[in-house]
Amino acid sequence: MSAFLPPILRTARLVLRPFERSDAPDLLRVFADAEVVRYWSSGAWTDIAQAEAMIAEAHQAYLDGGLYRYAIALADTNRLIGICNLRGHFEQNRRCELGYALGRAHWGQGYAGEALEALLGHAFHALDINRIEADIDPRNEASARLLEKLGFRQEGYMPERWIVHGEKADTAFYGLLRRYWDERAATHSSAHATG
Repeated sequence: MSAFLPPILRTARLVLRPFERSDAPDLLRVFADAEVVRYWSSGAWTDIAQAEAMIAEAHQAYLDGGLYRYAIALADTNRLIGICNLRGHFEQNRRCELGYALGRAHWGQGYAGEALEALLGHAFHALDINRIEADIDPRNEASARLLEKLGFRQEGYMPERWIVHGEKADTAFYGLLRRYWDERAATHSSAHATG
């Protein structure tokens, strides 16, 4: 196994943990769904080898320290329902990029927000990240709402930046600074104290 593993993060309903080889069937189930990968850079998976390759890449990244890729698993079953990651870490600038995907059976239940709250809090405070970026297809309204709920601000727009599934796709850029995160946390704390 890897010499370095990212720490396990726990929420009320979820565990964010390093990938296990046994996650491959559940990982394939997530990425084989055309709706899940609608705005992803590659098409729906068709073979377990694709899931095994992502797990192997994650294990190599744990060794190299270049990627924090987590399995999002249900706390009561440890079953993988999605992924989230921090990649493209620029150490001098304390900046990285956020990525995530959740199986369709688990959409609309608050799992993505719950997982990303834990990951972002860990990034800003344990990893001392100052800025986290995300780029999404602006047609992905659910992802835009999620990012905005987490405190991200839209910072830019690039038309026809990608070719996704043979179609030109725009990018909306989002950024989250540690100070935005801390201000949001302070606002939430004071709202709960007075509520």
